[in-house]
Amino acid sequence: MKKLLLLVALMSIGNLVFAQKQDNRYFEMRIYYCEPGRLPNLLTRFRDHTTKIFEKHGMTNIGYWVPIQNDKNALYYVLAYPSKEARDASWKAFSADPEWKKVAEESQRDGKIVAKVESIFMNATDFSPKIKGKVKNPERTFELRIYTGTPNNIDNVLARFRNHTTKLFKKHGMENIAYWKSIEKEGTQARLVYILAHKSEAAGKASFDAFRKDEKWIKVRDESEKNGKIVEKVESIYMTPTDFSTIK
Repeated sequence: MKKLLLLVALMSIGNLVFAQKQDNRYFEMRIYYCEPGRLPNLLTRFRDHTTKIFEKHGMTNIGYWVPIQNDKNALYYVLAYPSKEARDASWKAFSADPEWKKVAEESQRDGKIVAKVESIFMNATDFSPKIKGKVKNPERTFELRIYTGTPNNIDNVLARFRNHTTKLFKKHGMENIAYWKSIEKEGTQARLVYILAHKSEAAGKASFDAFRKDEKWIKVRDESEKNGKIVEKVESIYMTPTDFSTIK
């Protein structure tokens, strides 16, 4: 009986430690599509002003990236907030800030900069590593990957990543940066959103080639899909960090 109680106590302590390690912040990935030729203006505005005003209003800058193949003139970035309510309050204060209004007006004297903005709201998964803000040298190439599961299978996708995929990525030279589960409208299945780092785009593609041929991965994949495919769609975007990104 004493041994059983001790085991239960140790498990409870382990669960508590694990819970403390999970990042419970509210995340937002924002994608800005610029008017033709206006991306440099947007980057200048973020570099010189926007990131600092974000911090002023309680937003945490996680990372800023530009796609390598950037035919849509896009900027991808991630912010973190203590909660959804804090996010909404921060953006309300930011939008009303006289400093921001002046910056926005002056930066658009020669024309509109941003054509469209998209947001993906997210929670960190329980297997996401701690996001490290240190700058690496030489710079790495980052890859954003978004997985849409087949109906009712997102939890199976997450389980495969939690138990196997992230370790196999590391084995093949890929660096796990962060993993999130998207927050979707009611009735829409969540997606897995994650970022990897590679030495280069070519290195990333070589790593994935080796990963796909790995006998352990093939076994894991086949076992997880014995009742049918669990991933319906995979999106991949190779990106370079901006010179003002926290993560490089």
